[in-house]
Amino acid sequence: MSQTLPLRLHHHAWVTDDQEATRRFYEDVLGLPLVATWTEREVMRGVERVYCHTFYGLEDGGALAFFQFADPEDQKEFQTEINFTPLRHIAFKVEQGTQDAMWKRITEAGYTEPETIVLDHGFCVSLYITDPNGLRLEFAVDHPDVEKIDAERRATAHADLARWLAGDHTSNNSWR
Repeated sequence: MSQTLPLRLHHHAWVTDDQEATRRFYEDVLGLPLVATWTEREVMRGVERVYCHTFYGLEDGGALAFFQFADPEDQKEFQTEINFTPLRHIAFKVEQGTQDAMWKRITEAGYTEPETIVLDHGFCVSLYITDPNGLRLEFAVDHPDVEKIDAERRATAHADLARWLAGDHTSNNSWR
């Protein structure tokens, strides 16, 4: 039986309370273009709902998408739960020039810690920022030896997991 992997992220959807604040953040600060706005009426859970659905494009054709409902009760019913932790995030691969340009726009827009931070993970350097909706984003630049690192991690992934589950919590990140 052959295994088929997904081709790419089509979109990740979130609910926003403010489409314009979301647009300013994604388009003006991060540089992701608004590529589609759908204004729709649809029956969901047996009730007609009116909403606006926006998409911010990624280079590979994927997108981040945001819903806002016209009715405050619908908005409350579908609101994305936010239990903030820096570990819950969406990570994107970027080139160094893209990360540098984002960092410049982010700082010029007045974002500072804890909303933004840059961390060197060894295998990549990541710029983290939290959007106006509480969604944590990571923009990662791979290490120059990413192919070697990837090959090593793939070759030992199952053994590393088994070792960790057995109680050996020794770090295997020699790049950090």
